[in-house]
Amino acid sequence: MGQDLVVVEGLTKVFPHGEKDVDVLKGIDLTIEEGEMLSIVGKSGAGKSTLLHLLGTLDLPTAGRILYDGNDVTAYSSSRLAEFRNQTIGFVFQFHHLLPEFDAVENVMMPGLIRGTARGPLEKEAKKLLDEVGLSHRLTHRPGELSGGEQQRVALARALVMRPRLILADEPTGNLDTGTSDAIHRLFFDLNKSRGLTFLIVTHSRDLAAKMPRIVTMVDGRVDRDDRRPVGENGEAAQESAPDTAEHASQEAEDSETAEESSPGAAPGA
Repeated sequence: MGQDLVVVEGLTKVFPHGEKDVDVLKGIDLTIEEGEMLSIVGKSGAGKSTLLHLLGTLDLPTAGRILYDGNDVTAYSSSRLAEFRNQTIGFVFQFHHLLPEFDAVENVMMPGLIRGTARGPLEKEAKKLLDEVGLSHRLTHRPGELSGGEQQRVALARALVMRPRLILADEPTGNLDTGTSDAIHRLFFDLNKSRGLTFLIVTHSRDLAAKMPRIVTMVDGRVDRDDRRPVGENGEAAQESAPDTAEHASQEAEDSETAEESSPGAAPGA
């Protein structure tokens, strides 16, 4: 592990809901190191996705700070924040949000095109990334011609095209079958090892949570547990170490799959 990449201090988020405000995050303190693989688990309504959205600067906290390399990004202007987000953070969501009228290469290029990056080098990088995620034979296929797993690989390549330092993934394999999910999970670890990328993954997947070297469990808007385990040669947590931690994380993830929404609004508290 390297230096601290992200430091979260006293992060709170309150959403108005009728006559009563909803406290979704209640003073989160969290440090993420460069090159770390981190999973966030917890029941529905615990605040996992809200925390991810704040870390991705897609929303601003009610109180508290988010520091990247010691810089308080919550104090940035909207234009500076957009530029920071484009250059530093890649996003992978459960629903890949690919543009149906564009092929795989064009979808991967989109963040760079929005920024005004020269098309030639950008297209070359997009093709390289699609090859890296195993889709060199699908370059000219549109999303409707790709399987769910292939579409998620395109979304991952798109998240990488601006060479971010942090990948934020929210239920990235929630809609995929077991075999495809396992392949995507392995790809995350491979990219972490080959590129030194930092991954923060919100997941309900018991299998993925059990493989993660660090598991943060959230309960009712707070960090309840923060467990770390030794890492094996493949980058995954050594399965023989701290079995109680892995079992706990798996149970939390299983509970969250079946729990009903416990907050007044699914989007704020998910």
